[in-house]
Amino acid sequence: MRTDGTRSFGGISQALSSWLSLPPDTPRTKLSVRKRNPEYFLRTSRLGFREWNANDLPLALALWGDPEVSHFLGGPFSTEAVEQKLAAEIAHLRLHQIQYWPLFLLVNDEHVGCAGLRPYKPEEQIYEMGFHLRARYWGMGLATEAGEAVVNFAFENLGAKALFAGHHPQNVASKRVLEKLGFRFTHEEVYPPTGQMHPSYLLTR
Repeated sequence: MRTDGTRSFGGISQALSSWLSLPPDTPRTKLSVRKRNPEYFLRTSRLGFREWNANDLPLALALWGDPEVSHFLGGPFSTEAVEQKLAAEIAHLRLHQIQYWPLFLLVNDEHVGCAGLRPYKPEEQIYEMGFHLRARYWGMGLATEAGEAVVNFAFENLGAKALFAGHHPQNVASKRVLEKLGFRFTHEEVYPPTGQMHPSYLLTR
């Protein structure tokens, strides 16, 4: 999987050359070349990552304000609670240079959810990895794709020694994603927002 954002523009160049070489009286259809969003600091084959900002409340509400999503996170959440979650992510970035970054489809810039990192045991260089997807994008392999990019970023860019992750005991889909990413079950621990014991995992390299 490529996460450096490189892609081939050969097809675009060829199409442009063909379009320009048509006789002057030939009807032309509009040639549309989509520009890449410069805010994406990390890319996979289908996803772009950028940073949360204070103007993203509508996106945050569409994600964490959805009861289907928040059911596994300790919700449902009020608008005020979602505002606090957004503020917390922005604060994580300011203090630790990481957050659960918002995700977008590269093909149309539609918001998919978020995935990223939080401090877990900073003194041991262990980060928490997580992902939250909007319900309409479940079952498309996007959580695994985003997770792979986050894992690589943590180990290659941040020098992580290990990654921690957990999931709601009823969230079987997240369990499968973590196992695909190579995480191994280690223990259960209380997740305060739900008040339940969540299966917990560790990934090392």
